[in-house]
Amino acid sequence: MPRLVLASTSPYRRDLLARLRLPFETARPETDESPLSGEAPAALATRLAAAKAAAIAQPGDDAWVIGSDQVAELDGAPLGKPGSRDRALGQLAAMAGQAVRFHTGVCIAHGDGRRLQALDTTTVRFRTLSAGEIARYVDAEQPFDCAGSFKSEGLGITLFEAIETLDPSALLGLPLIATARLLREAGFRLP
Repeated sequence: MPRLVLASTSPYRRDLLARLRLPFETARPETDESPLSGEAPAALATRLAAAKAAAIAQPGDDAWVIGSDQVAELDGAPLGKPGSRDRALGQLAAMAGQAVRFHTGVCIAHGDGRRLQALDTTTVRFRTLSAGEIARYVDAEQPFDCAGSFKSEGLGITLFEAIETLDPSALLGLPLIATARLLREAGFRLP
């Protein structure tokens, strides 16, 4: 079986990929995550997933590299990781009572230039939230490194009315259904 490398140091993505029970390494991709002028959120997620995989995939290396990126979209505009309490409070206040789309791109790249890609879009319907509820949530989970300022695998689930998805793992940062399909296409043996 070829080597597998996850182009991410995210503990969330690492834990997700471990569910597939394939041996893998991790590497930090050096990738500029800035959106291009006029770039749609879905296109940004797809481009960044490919860029992360390409940053680690080396010519002559037989490893397959998985890159993934998630971009939240509210009213057509991308929402990134908040990075601070104030930005998390603002993001959640803006999303309260709204439907927010989360685009999660995944790319599996090989050093010989082959690329396999997929995109998952999950819609999260936030319930109406008071400022107090938002502050209590942000203080409890401190989701500053998460697109959209929440952790759906934790207390963040209480912020929603509904999640509409074909792949429940996508919202956590790596769409495992698509990733497993791409890995099978690349020659990995999965059930």
